[in-house]
Amino acid sequence: MARVRYGARTGAEIAAARTASSRLPDIWSTGVVALWESDPDAVAAVLPPPLKPTGRPLVRVNISKVDLAGYPLGAGSFAVAAAHEGVEGWYPLVMPMTHERALVGGREVFGEPKKLGEVTVEREGLVVRAALARHGIEFVEVRGAVSGPLPVPEPLPKTDFYFKFLPAVDGSGFDADPVLVHCVRNEKVRRLERITGDVVLRESMYDPVADLPVRTLVEITLGEKTTDQRGRVVERVDAQALLPYIHQRYDDPRQILDGPPEGSV
Repeated sequence: MARVRYGARTGAEIAAARTASSRLPDIWSTGVVALWESDPDAVAAVLPPPLKPTGRPLVRVNISKVDLAGYPLGAGSFAVAAAHEGVEGWYPLVMPMTHERALVGGREVFGEPKKLGEVTVEREGLVVRAALARHGIEFVEVRGAVSGPLPVPEPLPKTDFYFKFLPAVDGSGFDADPVLVHCVRNEKVRRLERITGDVVLRESMYDPVADLPVRTLVEITLGEKTTDQRGRVVERVDAQALLPYIHQRYDDPRQILDGPPEGSV
């Protein structure tokens, strides 16, 4: 009988897949990072417990393109500064990706808030433009011009915070208590330039980042970097405390609160 491809894989095949994934070469991306101070009350309002605000109400948007052979990828992240148990890092609200392959590992393994979207990173001479869009709405745009080189920073670990959970089958909350994940990224930069420009946030009912306005622009940079990441579960969190924030993950949170129809089997 010909092999049934949905059938079980052998232990050797599983081991080979794990070995291959652990030996990936450095993958370099070109991206724009904008950092600003926003409304401190707005930043605090989007943080589910046990995350807390840091000393500065910072917001960061990262918009990158990765030229993978035969599989170019656009990746973005819109995050606010957060702290947990003495660790400072970032809590992403939305992470648009241009391909489903980039969604799977992040969402299912780490709990990242990844969604399919459009990512633009363009440079013509000194002029740079980067943007994130979903549902036909370009909700973040960073634009400006290169104004000079910056020193390449030393490799630096950065922490992102994610909540990993499964909505309950009956629509009542979660199937089990959610977990808080600390994801540490080791970032190496080989080129960095300063951008003089601005950040535009546009209204979107799906991605309401306009609620975190640019009060003071800290910096905009264009760089080439590579990262690896390792995640760990640090604690289980109160399901009822997280439930009011679950809409952050979905375009239509009613989908996960409907539950099965009465009498369905």
